[in-house]
Amino acid sequence: MKKTSPCRPALLGLLAVALAACSSKPPQPDWQGNAYSSLQSFSSAYLSGDTRVAEVEFARARDAVASTGRPDLVARAELMRCAARVASLEFDNCAGFQPLAPDADAAERSYAAYLNGQWQGLDSGLLPAQHRGVVSSGRLGDIQDPLARLVAAGALLKSGRLTPADIATATETASAQGWRRPLLAWLGIQSQRAKAAGDADAQARLQRRMDLVAKPQPKPNN
Repeated sequence: MKKTSPCRPALLGLLAVALAACSSKPPQPDWQGNAYSSLQSFSSAYLSGDTRVAEVEFARARDAVASTGRPDLVARAELMRCAARVASLEFDNCAGFQPLAPDADAAERSYAAYLNGQWQGLDSGLLPAQHRGVVSSGRLGDIQDPLARLVAAGALLKSGRLTPADIATATETASAQGWRRPLLAWLGIQSQRAKAAGDADAQARLQRRMDLVAKPQPKPNN
């Protein structure tokens, strides 16, 4: 007997946006596919630094999810946006999630608290698996997924627990992925530390890297 593919939540980066994407019959509703596609496009555009496209794609995703009338699903989409912002060190207290918090479950509220660095009394068992050890150890650890690693680093920074080694790990993670927005943010943190230490050579080297990222060379005409 041929096995059918199991249903699973659609995972974008670290956040389980529970859209119940499934490869078995019957086909998934249009809103699920539309939301999934737009959330993928949002994540890619946001991390690459294309704010205009990111805003358009997230609006499409949110509208698709909102068509269900389920605030819990919209809350999860908003948490995904908040996570991408935290990975890029853009903290706003998960503003899009806050109006939906009363209808969110304990896991979603715990994740928002984690992203905002509000770890006092936080039940790490309610967090996505790759983040539970971050709270208990106060260290970045060995998170395999690049986006999850950056989100954890941002949460550690917000909570005041980030180490210099973790800053270096976050910087090179963003660099390896070619994600301009978080890379500029993490290079900026390194530059601030070099300035505070009076290390002019390191600061100049970091500035050169930031200039490369912020000002890509124009493509030659064919």
